[in-house]
Amino acid sequence: ICSFVRSPKGFPKLKNDTFLRAARGEETEHTPVWCMRQAGRYLPEFRETRAAQDFFATCRSPKLCCELTLQPLRRFPLDAAIIFSDILVVPQALGMEIVMVPGKGPVFTEPLKEVEDLLKLRQKVDVTAELGYVFQAITLTRHSLEGRVPLIGFSGAPWTLMSYMIEGGGSTTMAKAKSWLYRHPEASHRLLRLLADVVTDYLVGQVAAGAQALQLFESHAGHLGPEQFQDFALPYIRDIAQAVKSKLKEEALPLVPMIIFAKDAHYALRDLAHAGYEVVGLDWTIQPQEARAQTGKDVTLQGNLDPCALYAPKEKIGELVKKMLEGFGTQRYIANLGHGLYPDMSPEHVGAFVEAVHAHSRHINKH
Repeated sequence: ICSFVRSPKGFPKLKNDTFLRAARGEETEHTPVWCMRQAGRYLPEFRETRAAQDFFATCRSPKLCCELTLQPLRRFPLDAAIIFSDILVVPQALGMEIVMVPGKGPVFTEPLKEVEDLLKLRQKVDVTAELGYVFQAITLTRHSLEGRVPLIGFSGAPWTLMSYMIEGGGSTTMAKAKSWLYRHPEASHRLLRLLADVVTDYLVGQVAAGAQALQLFESHAGHLGPEQFQDFALPYIRDIAQAVKSKLKEEALPLVPMIIFAKDAHYALRDLAHAGYEVVGLDWTIQPQEARAQTGKDVTLQGNLDPCALYAPKEKIGELVKKMLEGFGTQRYIANLGHGLYPDMSPEHVGAFVEAVHAHSRHINKH
């Protein structure tokens, strides 16, 4: 199904636009649902496809990315697909080397230690040359989806990417990266600006390739307090939304809905609701009613079931979904988890989640 690369033209007609309508604030018959990390190790077929491959080699294979993106859609009636890729392809495009260490995750062979290390990064990135494989994967997947559901493209946000580049991998404290913000504010802004420019071009390229929506992941927002978020994260989140939209207009490309997901940043929800995104993604640590109160009526909300709720019995998952839908309301809302699926989750329970969203939202809409 994902065998040959086609051009980003003549895409099949979209049959289910529920996700896009909800993102734009239009009325929907049911609440759309998709899951972060829906293409992942919780699926036996995913583990099989990925088994012999190096992780980043998989990311660089349009054919494999297409196959992995489609796998969850063969099982579940999801309302959107998200391209299989990784946020760390952006640091790679800047010239950094990353290896995926089994049981540990991504490790940078030479993280940024001193301000001088910024000079080692590519200062001008040709995204088509460096990340063209992602664009090819998007085009191929968009054709292979045959219009079933929209395809979401994504990128990491500047602060989250910066934190990985300095920490050299995952971290519970982000102390090395945060120390840059305190010790080297100017250099930090230089790096964040460089990242924001690359991310902007990368996201525009994804739309040109066929992405029908975009999500920006500020996964490490929770490591910042309100002041540092205001200084080092929010301005770049805003700039990216604005720059992407103006470039899409310039290049006569579709103005696709954009989602901002800043994990653990409830202190910034009001600002995020006015940052230029159609959708604000939420983690599981905030009440639906509270999130609505803070974000107002002009954005769609996405989230926020605790991923661990999927370990509960199926009936319990149904109850939690019903409660979540009653909290958010079924309109201007996209159901999702508050973070990604975990590798040891049961596909049956993921199916129960998706089905519960459709069934309960249809029921609430009727009554």
